[in-house]
Amino acid sequence: MSKVKICGLSRLEDIDYANEFMPDYIGFVFAESKRKVSLSTALELKSRLKSDILSVGVFVNADLSAVNEAAHSGAIDMIQLHGDEDEKYINALRELTNLKIIKALRVRSTQQVLKAQSLPCDYLLLDSYVKGSYGGAGSAFNWDLIPELKKSFFLAGGLNEENILTAMNTVNPYCLDISSGVEENGVKSRDKIERVIRLIRSGK
Repeated sequence: MSKVKICGLSRLEDIDYANEFMPDYIGFVFAESKRKVSLSTALELKSRLKSDILSVGVFVNADLSAVNEAAHSGAIDMIQLHGDEDEKYINALRELTNLKIIKALRVRSTQQVLKAQSLPCDYLLLDSYVKGSYGGAGSAFNWDLIPELKKSFFLAGGLNEENILTAMNTVNPYCLDISSGVEENGVKSRDKIERVIRLIRSGK
């Protein structure tokens, strides 16, 4: 069974929904986005989050100093790099923190995914490629492009209660990463979070 990540939490009630339905991970977006939070807000939200749920900080081409500050603040348990960060950047980050690192990839080809396995990250995150966007576009990509991978990966991009079981059963990701698929009118929906997590945990 795949694990669950609910990304883009920004309000205290979002944390309450997470505490109620217990995804494995939640995400705080520090990059430019309608879901962006400040470090101080992330710290406040994290203080309310149950300790069994790991928080992931999402960054896009951020200064290493900003990622390092968040990593040592206590607001996040893992780091997600969702921009153009390369091997050199990841290695430099590893010199600053021992938090696990997820490297996101906007999938355009099977060869691109295979090549990304060599990056010095702990996990890959496979997301949709949308020109001019670094993620959060709410559209799925062709999962047939995903090869057999040795590295565990998160699957993102347009996941919702209609396609989540198909994704889990055909792609078999380590973790399903959902954001817009559990939103109503641009904010997290308690009912959608409940339905998605129940679907994944029950497998039907």
